[in-house]
Amino acid sequence: MSEPASGSVPGESGTERLFVALTLPAPVRSALAALPTPMVGVNWARPEQFHVTLRFLGDVTAGQRPRIIERLNAVRVMSFVLPVEGLGTFPPPGRPPRVIWVGTGSGHPRLFQLRQRVDDALLSAGLDLDVRTFHPHVTLARCTENAGPAVSEWCSARRDFIAPPFRVGSFELYASELRPTGSVYSQRHSFPLQ
Repeated sequence: MSEPASGSVPGESGTERLFVALTLPAPVRSALAALPTPMVGVNWARPEQFHVTLRFLGDVTAGQRPRIIERLNAVRVMSFVLPVEGLGTFPPPGRPPRVIWVGTGSGHPRLFQLRQRVDDALLSAGLDLDVRTFHPHVTLARCTENAGPAVSEWCSARRDFIAPPFRVGSFELYASELRPTGSVYSQRHSFPLQ
């Protein structure tokens, strides 16, 4: 899942709120940016925020970062093409939506291999990881409790959405900083695939 919309300012207590993700190329971002429609209770993400989270790390100290980067540098997975298609919400239908998402490669063997190797690297770096099911996606919007049935209707009308597939040639380590205008993501390191 996407990282929570919170974060620490770099340098505060020597920690940064980090996550590992895939960066989306411009054609995919443009296709996703064309989707938003004004709706009550729906806060659309900015195109520069679009990404696929592989693993949210939380607050990481300056002392932990070099080992994390070293271990992630050792991840070896072949480059692959990832589809971007379908829309949905978290939680599933029947409960008020909190997140509107676009799917990315659910069940894609190379993507899941990459996620597993990232997890192995982070575990070997001494991090504790949660055991939630991996549901690869791009967060399009966050919904407040004022979001009504219009969200379900909007998603249903676009459930067959398809964006351009893209080649995954690297994965990145990002920092998330909470500002009054929302979270700002800054790339800290890029790790090429084979």
